[in-house]
Amino acid sequence: MSANPQVLGSDQHPSTAAMDAEMREVDSVIRRRLTSEVALVDQIARYITSAGGKRIRPLLVLLFSNALGFKGPERFELAASVEFIHTATLLHDDVVDESGLRRGRQTSNAVFGNAASVLVGDFIYSRAFQMMVSVNQMRVLQVLSDATNVIAEGEVLQLMNMHDADLQVGDYLKVIRYKTAKLFEASARLGAVLAHSPPEIEEACADYGRSLGTAFQLIDDLLDYEGSTTELGKNVGDDLREGKPTLPLLIAMERGDEKDRALIRQAIQNGEVERLADVIAIVRRTGALDATRDAAREETIRAQRSLAVLEDSVHKEALLKLCERSLERSA
Repeated sequence: MSANPQVLGSDQHPSTAAMDAEMREVDSVIRRRLTSEVALVDQIARYITSAGGKRIRPLLVLLFSNALGFKGPERFELAASVEFIHTATLLHDDVVDESGLRRGRQTSNAVFGNAASVLVGDFIYSRAFQMMVSVNQMRVLQVLSDATNVIAEGEVLQLMNMHDADLQVGDYLKVIRYKTAKLFEASARLGAVLAHSPPEIEEACADYGRSLGTAFQLIDDLLDYEGSTTELGKNVGDDLREGKPTLPLLIAMERGDEKDRALIRQAIQNGEVERLADVIAIVRRTGALDATRDAAREETIRAQRSLAVLEDSVHKEALLKLCERSLERSA
């Protein structure tokens, strides 16, 4: 893992030095747990984790654990575990999507090949489950095994929706809930599980994670038409190339004229990244980007409201600010 992870909203952390120390402890767990006698496993694992990342999922485990008064070492093990699950999904996603760029450099499949990337992804997944077992809590296993299963269903749903210009917004949001928001939800829930919080507290934490994760993906989808390759660390227009009918496109089709709809429909169906400039012009002119950001804002408001069950603390304040930073990000 990178020595300088790009933790989203790090300047808004409670007791920044203390949180940085906790994230370094997560780094230590990751380095220790990634070791393997198989050289290629070590090489690929180091390659993908050294690229850094926003690290928001392990941060949620730590913030909710602290907010609910749990200070045990298990929080570091589970924070690393959810990062492993996320990392494994990235390895597999890049193979499925035939991606060539992530976090500003070549994807592991572009460097090492598809087969090696898939197999090392499997290794990282299975190592995450070994770590879950080490905590010795059946509820932890239940939460994370459920999350990984739902994420896999989300991946399949997204595959089924590729190049479908008639996709309904509800079906698009279902993919987000499964594929992205579920691990956010699980990460937030784990803090409550570790603290042995009552069911209503656990559900409120899960609600926060689910809403924040949904907002996070909505902004990701928006940035594919608003950001730059340099800032994003991936190629702008990748969603269009892959034929993904995301919310900016669905709204633009709904609001545009017949010519606009025909152009976007053809671009989705054929993955025509060559028409990216025309598509971007339409999503901007129709206000689809603003509408997508508004939808993300509604999710963050929902997330913030769910924190009402927590006592006031610097960690709760950090969770509130994390919502704001998620909306403002450009990468």
